[in-house]
Amino acid sequence: MRTGRPKKPLEIAPEDRAKLSMIARRPKSAQAMAMRARIVLSCGQGLSNSEVAQKLHVTGATVGKWRERFRESRLDGLLDEPRVGAPRKITDRQIEDVVTKTLESMPANSTHWSTRLMATEMGLTQNAIVRI
Repeated sequence: MRTGRPKKPLEIAPEDRAKLSMIARRPKSAQAMAMRARIVLSCGQGLSNSEVAQKLHVTGATVGKWRERFRESRLDGLLDEPRVGAPRKITDRQIEDVVTKTLESMPANSTHWSTRLMATEMGLTQNAIVRI
């Protein structure tokens, strides 16, 4: 007789399986994402959470977490959730604009952009320009 809480079945569509295999094997994948893909693929082979945990050297809670996230949200469930804390004040668009302007233009009466000139031009603080 089985003990413990029964787990919900994990069905992996062929296109999801192909995508997970690619993520797990690709050398450019983030290691955390590759591990999540390997966890889900192992669970899809019918292994129990404890067998997957032992095989991949992670905890059972980790396997349960990513199995359930994949079951609920498919591939999107394997992505990192937003971190706690204050939201970013400088957008990706602003960063791109600063980098582009720095590389592709020169200020009037100067040979290069200083952080103060760029901050004034872009409407950001000098400290923000330094961080970019």
